[in-house]
Amino acid sequence: MKKKSIGVSIFLLSLFVVLTILMLLGMTESFDTTVYELVRRLECDFFDIYFVWITKLGNVTMVIILVSVLLLLLKNKYRILMLVSTLTSAISNQAIKNIIRRPRPDVLKLIKQGGYSFPSGHSMISVALYGFLIYWVIKNIKNKYLKYGFCTLLGLIIISIGISRIYVGVHYASDVLGGFLLATAELILLVNLNFRGN
Repeated sequence: MKKKSIGVSIFLLSLFVVLTILMLLGMTESFDTTVYELVRRLECDFFDIYFVWITKLGNVTMVIILVSVLLLLLKNKYRILMLVSTLTSAISNQAIKNIIRRPRPDVLKLIKQGGYSFPSGHSMISVALYGFLIYWVIKNIKNKYLKYGFCTLLGLIIISIGISRIYVGVHYASDVLGGFLLATAELILLVNLNFRGN
């Protein structure tokens, strides 16, 4: 495993730990409120539809469908990484949620969502799955225009899913940021642990 990758993962995990502590101490409230107000300034019929739709790309049903399709299309080494990445993300998310037990925001909700809030499961699974696809594209698509195009699209999907969770009122900004940090650290570690030289 490359030392640089280990360093990046440790750095991201450290940021996640710091964010978690700040959240538990109530020191992310100003950040969460500011981001929520900024996101809700986008409010209009178009974004109501767009964000309710885009958030579904991180739902359990959609993830199962995508994983099933990818299992049929990918080579064995990538199948393993995809499965481990998504399962690691899902398991760690539920474990931390049930330890932290942060209630969801008490704001206007455009969708129904149960469970706890921190970290955002949709944010984590979007990095685990769509982030994995970015890795696959980088490794397997040679045409630089297609590569950059697909990576940009997948990156926008990840970011849009994160923003959607704030917009629809089921997560704080710190939930989304925490999910991104933890899942990215996990994905980097898994890629380097299992796929060195590939």
